[in-house]
Amino acid sequence: MKSVKIKEVIEALERFAPLPLQESWDNAGLQVGLTEAEVSGALLCLDVTEQIVDEALNKGCNLIVSHHPLIFRKLARICGEDYVQRAVMKALTNGIVIVSLHTNMDNAMGGVNFKIAQKMGLEDVRFMQAKQMNGVEYGSGVMGSFAEPLAADDFVIMLKREFGVECVQTNQLLRRPIKTVAICGGAGAFLLDDAVALGCDAFVTGEMHYHEFFGREQQIQIAVIGHYQSEQYTSEIFRDIIERDCPGVKCIIAETCTNPIYYL
Repeated sequence: MKSVKIKEVIEALERFAPLPLQESWDNAGLQVGLTEAEVSGALLCLDVTEQIVDEALNKGCNLIVSHHPLIFRKLARICGEDYVQRAVMKALTNGIVIVSLHTNMDNAMGGVNFKIAQKMGLEDVRFMQAKQMNGVEYGSGVMGSFAEPLAADDFVIMLKREFGVECVQTNQLLRRPIKTVAICGGAGAFLLDDAVALGCDAFVTGEMHYHEFFGREQQIQIAVIGHYQSEQYTSEIFRDIIERDCPGVKCIIAETCTNPIYYL
């Protein structure tokens, strides 16, 4: 079987979610390491922590593909004083490459929000407000519809089941069926007004602030399921791209849960 270099895997991922699609404040792309080596395996995850690097080592993977960038803010020094620095040091010491596809994967056709919609069973999924960049269609959120409308309480139960959520933060339950749903994984409150303007019955995101729930009673069903929970299936996108474009590369979805929030 033909050997595959790490850079070829990264190129496949970035063809799907080009780096120019990322937001101006983001730091998607190569985080750590040299990419000429043959890939021994790719560990796929949401966040990079020391435990994720350990899992990659234990499973024989010299590539980590994450959604959230390990290096988000400028590193003034690397001396092991926080988890980011320690993860960088451990990866470099052990020849592990780290690449992240963040808001470019959020904004890509078939990206994070499309995966969330798939898990919810929505049909006719499209960008809320499609944009174009060099002929590539992209957008910050998606919307789709259920084949059969759901009552608000059944909608919440479905979200808890499909995303393994212990509790869903909602506003007052809607007293009409939910047919059309807007989605933005992670911190998506900036799209709530757009969801209302587009006539959506519900808006699903990962996190919102307290005051953003006010004034929406019977206007739209807000459902906040947790940042980690909303984006946890992003690794499945990474796996599907690599298995399609780089056949033979070992892909492992990380077992390590990196969610820093506990529900007690």
